[in-house]
Amino acid sequence: MTANADVPDSSVNARKTTMAAVCRATTTELAGLDAIAGDAVRVLRAPEIGLVMVRGRVGGDGAPFNLGEATVTRAAVSLPDGVIGFGHVLGRDKDKARLAALADALWQAPATRDAVEALLRPVRERIAAETALKRERAAATRVDFFTMVRGDN
Repeated sequence: MTANADVPDSSVNARKTTMAAVCRATTTELAGLDAIAGDAVRVLRAPEIGLVMVRGRVGGDGAPFNLGEATVTRAAVSLPDGVIGFGHVLGRDKDKARLAALADALWQAPATRDAVEALLRPVRERIAAETALKRERAAATRVDFFTMVRGDN
């Protein structure tokens, strides 16, 4: 179970996976969320731009250090049934942060979850195709080394 005893781990992981797809989606791909939500969405936190400190580790497991700052935009919305959605995106795209928060709220609401999943299906397919293309391009540059034995040794 997670820190919130009412929410099972599988639901948290599914939400994380969904939000990962939302973050990689374009604003145009997320535009259909407004139609799913309707007009009753209440803005709790209007999109606002700020900075976060990015931390790094030498070798991935060394001592942490401050790498630098990154620009992020965050937003929060509420649906009429009280479900709250949060959106944080890298960069300064206020509309995408609002849409990410809306996607989070709509995904949490059982009545609209399937509609959000249907909207994200092409996004996931695009991401999978891009990943496959990167793997193919990397595989094309792969060099397999082997040792050749000379003589009777």
